[in-house]
Amino acid sequence: MEKALLTLEKGTISSAWNYCGQRFATGSVNGTLTIFDSVDPSSSSFTLTSKSKVHDTSIVKVVWVPPEYGDAVACIFSDGGFSIWEEVAEDPEHVQWVLCKSFEGNSNQAQVLDIEFGVFLNSLKLITAYSDGLVKVFELPDPLDLKNWQLQAEFQNVIDSVAKFGKVVSLSASISWNPQRGEQQSSFAIGFNSDIPLLNSTKVWEFDLDHQRWLPVAELALANDKGDPVYTVSWAPNIGRPYEIVATATNKGIAIWHIGVDANQVGRLSVEKVALLSGHEGGAWQMEWDMSGMTLATTGDDGRVRLWQSNLNGVWHEQAAIQPTT
Repeated sequence: MEKALLTLEKGTISSAWNYCGQRFATGSVNGTLTIFDSVDPSSSSFTLTSKSKVHDTSIVKVVWVPPEYGDAVACIFSDGGFSIWEEVAEDPEHVQWVLCKSFEGNSNQAQVLDIEFGVFLNSLKLITAYSDGLVKVFELPDPLDLKNWQLQAEFQNVIDSVAKFGKVVSLSASISWNPQRGEQQSSFAIGFNSDIPLLNSTKVWEFDLDHQRWLPVAELALANDKGDPVYTVSWAPNIGRPYEIVATATNKGIAIWHIGVDANQVGRLSVEKVALLSGHEGGAWQMEWDMSGMTLATTGDDGRVRLWQSNLNGVWHEQAAIQPTT
């Protein structure tokens, strides 16, 4: 028998799951951040523990800060900016969420489209994508101070660094950090849904320690697909594979990519498209891997959650389709 874990209030439009602390955060159209906690893990139920008004406009996305940096979330707002909020407990009975840092939109009224946190060399990084096609990387020098962020890099999502184009209009962007936490690797994948074909295709960016800059090391698109708008990107956890797996969703379906781990002479990684999954009636807008990196969950215009797996022969297939109850 199905059992509801929690009930969301009317007006909830974004949510984020914290696997480490068994916590759930939601954002609403009226700018309210709500936190649910698993008070009794044995019952698999959640209780509303905090509700805070954090902005005057809608919270379109909520992202948890990595747990080793405290109990904090970042909220993207419909007016184009975002901010980071941290949970502060004066005592067990009085918990409140306080503002750590507020980020405005980019120049020329460009809006923040997506953000993603990543950990590298014991430092916290924040990747941000803007509607004008810019990507910014911020770094937190002091892990105990979520207020002091420094701009580390700023670039556009193109392979050719001298590419020129006019005003960019991006409807959305998707960032996925490489979940492998190694001391020698810092990389993420990002794709845009814009009116500039050069920006759209998903690129993999890696930090070059020798030159202290971010470099594009792979492009996840075939020659005739490079201009397709990208809806969402998801990098799979790696539990021992000799290659990385990244899923990308465009108007042509969900593509599964294998990425090599050793760069060639010009610094590029090998890329192979191993599957193109179709099943959603319309586009897929959100994707999430399980902790083993072997099962991909997707949602799309058809309102269903679909689970995809690869068999022993490397052939991808739909494992299950879940229709939400009314």
